[in-house]
Amino acid sequence: MIPIVSEAIEEYARRHSTTNNEILRELAEYTGKHCEMPQMLTGEPEAALLKLLLVFSKAKNVLEIGMFTGYSALSMAEALPDDGHIISCDTNAETTTIAQQFFDRSDHGHKIETRLGPALDTIRSFPDDTRFDLVFLDADKENYCNYYDAVWPLLPVGGLIVADNVLWSGRVLNPKEESDKAIVAFNDKVQKDNRARNVLLTVRDGVMLVYKLSD
Repeated sequence: MIPIVSEAIEEYARRHSTTNNEILRELAEYTGKHCEMPQMLTGEPEAALLKLLLVFSKAKNVLEIGMFTGYSALSMAEALPDDGHIISCDTNAETTTIAQQFFDRSDHGHKIETRLGPALDTIRSFPDDTRFDLVFLDADKENYCNYYDAVWPLLPVGGLIVADNVLWSGRVLNPKEESDKAIVAFNDKVQKDNRARNVLLTVRDGVMLVYKLSD
């Protein structure tokens, strides 16, 4: 991921956001040293944003699509009440194992339930009455539109979708690869959805906030 803003501004933003605890710092360091594509890790300012969104919305039930090594899931778990719950989906068994090891060491890890396998299959397996207050979308970009359609019925009116990487290192301005075109299609889909209110923020690689107005 190429930052949309300069590294100096990224670092300034990090220094002026609520800092994470020791276990999250350790998780970020471990990911950087031992995992491929460590840039996939959610950064501190974005993690702080997710926490505040959960607090503001008084969310209790969260669906995460794309967990990687668990940094965003564990960050969100800290902002949830004791009876809050996160279902976090991923297809990578190795990074899911790393995530679980850190969840097991955290006082908030019990709030996180991991689901290994394609997220669309996991979503289809939910009971009809399943509802999530917030969905964090940070997985394969080619499926963003499919994920959006799949989770919409699971959100109550007033629920939130938070989608990461929606600026895609600026490639949305000149899309060439399939992933570029998929992000452009997702952004356009959200913008045209009269059931929603949305804003695209230039936080890290772009964050789309979607508020559900109606079914």
